[in-house]
Parts: sequence; C-alpha cells; structure tokens
Amino acid sequence: MEEKPVLRIGHLRITDHLILGVTKVKIHKGVETFQHSKILTVPMTGWNSIGKALVDGEIDIAFMLAPYAMELFHSGKKIKLILFSHKSGSIIVTNKRANIKKIEDFKGKTILIPYHLSVHHMLIDKLLNEKGLTTGIGKDVVFEVTAPSQIPKFIEYDEAGDIGGYIVAEPFGTQVIKKGLGEELALSKDIWPNHPCCVVVVRDEIISRYPDAILELTESLVKSGLLVHQKPETTAKIGAVFLNQSYDIIYSVLTEPADKLTTTELLPVLEDLDTIQNYLNEKISSMSGKIDLEKFVDLQFARAAGAK
Repeated sequence: MEEKPVLRIGHLRITDHLILGVTKVKIHKGVETFQHSKILTVPMTGWNSIGKALVDGEIDIAFMLAPYAMELFHSGKKIKLILFSHKSGSIIVTNKRANIKKIEDFKGKTILIPYHLSVHHMLIDKLLNEKGLTTGIGKDVVFEVTAPSQIPKFIEYDEAGDIGGYIVAEPFGTQVIKKGLGEELALSKDIWPNHPCCVVVVRDEIISRYPDAILELTESLVKSGLLVHQKPETTAKIGAVFLNQSYDIIYSVLTEPADKLTTTELLPVLEDLDTIQNYLNEKISSMSGKIDLEKFVDLQFARAAGAK
C-alpha cells in the first residue's frame, strides 16, 4: 500500500489560522481520520518566512495574507487560492502612552502594520485618508512593518509614545490591551464588514498530485470553521496550545464580540479580492500589478466541501 503523503502546512500563531489548529486536534483525537494524507503544521514567525517557504517548496500549503499570495502569483509562482481561512478578525489598538483619542491624533506618529501586502495596510490607510491625513514617508503618518508577534514588544518598549498604535490580527491586540498598554480604537469588521484577510494557498504541483488529499483537508477546515463558532470554550483551549497564548485571551478574542472573527463563510469571494488588489495597486502602490483572479482562485474544493 502506498505511503500517505505528508502535507506541510505553514501558518502564523494568530487566530486567523485557528481553523488549522482545530483540524489538527480533530485528527489527533481520532474525531476525523484522513484517508489521503497526513498533515504537519509548521508554525512560522513572520509573513516573509511563510512566502519564502512556499516558493522554495519547504511547505506545500500556506495560510497567508491574500494580497501577498496575489503578489506571488503575479510574479509567476505556481500557486492557487483554494479557501478563505476566516473573515474579519483584526483590531486597531492605540498606544496608551501616545494619547490617541481619535483618528486625527495619529498625525506625526508611526503606525505599525503586519505587512505592506496586507488588508491591514489598506484598512488603516483608508481610515486615515477619510480623516484627511496623508500616509507615507515624510507625510502625516508613517507605516512601519512589524511581524505580528513582535508588535506587543514594540509597544512595551516605546516609552516616548512615538508609535501611535497598530493594526494586527488577534490575539496581538487583546494581549496588549489586557496588559494595560493599549486601547481598542476599532475592529477591522467595523471598517469593512466581513472582509477577507488570510487565505489558504496550495502549490499547483500538490493540487495536481493529491487532489483527494486537498479536498479532504478543505472539508475538514470548513467543518473546523463551524466548530469555532459553535464551541468557543473548546476552541479557546485548542487555541491556547496552538497559538501559545493564555486561554483567557483566546476566549476573549472569540467572544467579545462573537463576530469579531468569522470562520463560517470560507468560500472565496472574487469581488472582495478585486477590491483589495484595486486599492493596493491604485492607492498605495504596494503591489506590482493586478492579476486575473479567475486563474488564481480554484473554487472546486471549497464548493465540494460545502463552504458558504
């Protein structure tokens, strides 16, 4: 009998990637049995390392930022987007030492963003522009890219309050708020309701070699997405281990409010991806160009898995 392939799946320790942690536990506890593959989850520290590992073939599948994945596709990498990993889920936090009470107070400050090719970059830029603030080097507000897991440290060490705040995936917002160093200014869902952010991307070669394994994984991830909402206590326990965080922080992310992070609608929406690439190309110029989304997004697995 042929040995099952091991699918190496790269992710960050953020709640946007929690459905992968739920799937991992379901397999480990025998709640689900994978017939067509074994999975190996590979936690990484930042977005660059995930992109590089995917391109170099060190991982087969990546949970990654939608615009970063689009940029890799634009540069000729043979990958497909098969599923959204969540919707919404990020938070804007102000640095208490910077005395930010409203958007206009960010003038003259730095704002930390997790990556230049991100929905976070788009959302915070939009928010600032709507209040008449310019963004970029030498402008009203400067963005600085900082790996999500490093952001709490930057806030902790910024005694002068030069950093006005940041936008990031949870739990790195709630973590700083619970330490008393920051305050919630807005949730990403308040700026763009039900927005996509992280997606599941697979190398073409893996899709063509192991389609049954990819479908099986997709089905499990879709079910895991439903479980996150149905059982926040169980999910928070899984998340505490998978994301290396305290139970209280993950539970609070999942329940305050309950729709901060959405994992029940994972069917990729091409119009939403187009909105992102239009903004990042035309307003910020952080992408190298637009892509043909029909060629980049492969909906067959999400549809077969019953993703909404």
